[in-house]
Amino acid sequence: MFDKLSHTWSLMGASWNVLRRTKSLMTFPLLASISCLLVAASFIVPIVMTGAWQPPQNAGKEREILYYAVLFAFYFCNYTVITFFNVAIVSGAIQSMSGGTPTVGSCLREAASRIHLILGWAAVSATVGLILRIIEDRSPKIGQFVAGLLGVAWTFASFLVVPALVVDNLGPLAALKQSARLLRQTWGQHLVGNFSFGLIFFLLMLPAWAVIGLGVYSLGVAHNAAIGIGLIGLAVVYLVGLALVQATLQSIFQAAVYLYTTGVHDHGFPTDLMCEAIRGDKQAT
Repeated sequence: MFDKLSHTWSLMGASWNVLRRTKSLMTFPLLASISCLLVAASFIVPIVMTGAWQPPQNAGKEREILYYAVLFAFYFCNYTVITFFNVAIVSGAIQSMSGGTPTVGSCLREAASRIHLILGWAAVSATVGLILRIIEDRSPKIGQFVAGLLGVAWTFASFLVVPALVVDNLGPLAALKQSARLLRQTWGQHLVGNFSFGLIFFLLMLPAWAVIGLGVYSLGVAHNAAIGIGLIGLAVVYLVGLALVQATLQSIFQAAVYLYTTGVHDHGFPTDLMCEAIRGDKQAT
């Protein structure tokens, strides 16, 4: 366990070195979050104001079709935004690892040049998301279990799709096939590393929750509003910053893994770390 955490910490350090050279990459998770909130508001506000939203089990056939059509549209818009900014991060990371000096503008242009691929992948992702949702709705207990298993499998299979879009300009289905193929070669520490990123950041978040607890205590028990609000605000800023760093580092790591497994070994990551991270390294091409 400690060996895995130590190895993951080293991979995070290598990812951090890329981020330190290109701090502007953190702009994209922030823009993605803001854009997703705007997308959600554009769907939620009119639905709430008109009272048109009904769960499918409480609606007729026509309303059920409308329900899933709106849900698909929401998924499609959301995945388009997320994929667009993920493509921007990965393209910037690859430029940086290749010795370039990417800017926010250059990364956005790279993403914009692949908008047709991004829209295609968003359509595939939205379709899968809708199918999983329908499975959940048809059988709340068994459906949630089955959808959960399928969702995990889908997450693993599609993990390297964005780098495939960036590096090889593959279409959505070809990118998914490439991601699944590379995943079979990198099964093991690659996935553990991604999980451990989350574990390490969870540990880094614990101090913030302690500060929030102190803030709540100051508000409710000590009746000191200034200190309580200040502590809570400080903790929230810290958590937001950690979330942005985590999203960026994981995208950088994705890019590095994809480059390594496709035969590009000179990209700024220590070769020994990447070799340990790739269980199927001998099979990589």
